[in-house]
Amino acid sequence: MPVRHETVLELFPLDPKSLEYPGEPTEEGVPERHDGAMNEIWLNDFLALAECLNFSRAAERRNITQPAFGRRIRALEEWCGQPLIDRSSHRITLTGAGEIMRQAAADLLRRTHRLRHDLDALDLRANSLTFAATQALSFTFFPGWIARVGGGVPVHLLADNMRACERLMEAGRAEFLLCHTHPEMDLALPEAHYRRREIARDRLVPVSACVDGAPVYRLDGRAVPFLNFDEQSGIGRILLATLGPDFARLDLAPIFTSHVAMALRTMVVEGRGIAWLPANLLGDELARGECAIIGGAETQVEMAISLIRPKARLSPLAESFWAASA
Repeated sequence: MPVRHETVLELFPLDPKSLEYPGEPTEEGVPERHDGAMNEIWLNDFLALAECLNFSRAAERRNITQPAFGRRIRALEEWCGQPLIDRSSHRITLTGAGEIMRQAAADLLRRTHRLRHDLDALDLRANSLTFAATQALSFTFFPGWIARVGGGVPVHLLADNMRACERLMEAGRAEFLLCHTHPEMDLALPEAHYRRREIARDRLVPVSACVDGAPVYRLDGRAVPFLNFDEQSGIGRILLATLGPDFARLDLAPIFTSHVAMALRTMVVEGRGIAWLPANLLGDELARGECAIIGGAETQVEMAISLIRPKARLSPLAESFWAASA
């Protein structure tokens, strides 16, 4: 990505009436207003001076000699047609116009930086694919899946909880969402505006750590320490919609909640309690006997791994990927 520099901004000249100076002009007189381009450097210089209220310290902060710094402040005043600095006393202050310019300069620089960020993001998205993915899938499923179907296309992955991923899609910051879905779960992305494609299957299974090949906890035990997904997670929604009533019939003692599947998996393996976890997240631990499934089919939940996209047309690259991944 190219290095950004302070540049010359072609700005509409300010209305002199909006910058009327309420006091007397300085002894140097009111600068003649300049209708040409304004340099972004001047805005950064002025904000430094407005903060320091000292030419020497502001020039040092901007890494420039004080005479050159003073000339750039004067150039900005000429562009405004108003004195921005009251130099009539030993301690300088901002004039009324200077206070207005201070706020305007900060706003202009924020907008400029935001514009650059948006343009960079637009360029990135035109040449890559942006995925939002729940954390339960981003660690284990996504890398292998994208290697199979991605065709070597550059990918930007945003991993978060389900609600945050939904917000990324709603804001247009991701083209695709990879997540677990179930017919009974609530989804904030309505079918009227989004398409959904099932790309794999998974199961939620109750698991416990093992010692000498035997589970540490059982579902029919008393005050079983329960590690649960919170309401921000998609798996938490699926559990609540499918097994919520069953939880009341079990003697579970909730001790920890999180939307981070890897945290729950780690705590299960450490013997801290039981949790319902995606089977695809537990392949190695189950194979090594570090944990075991502690419930039958009635305690497990079949679910889909789904790819979601807006119905609105995406970039040519994203449309090609969607077609190829069918």
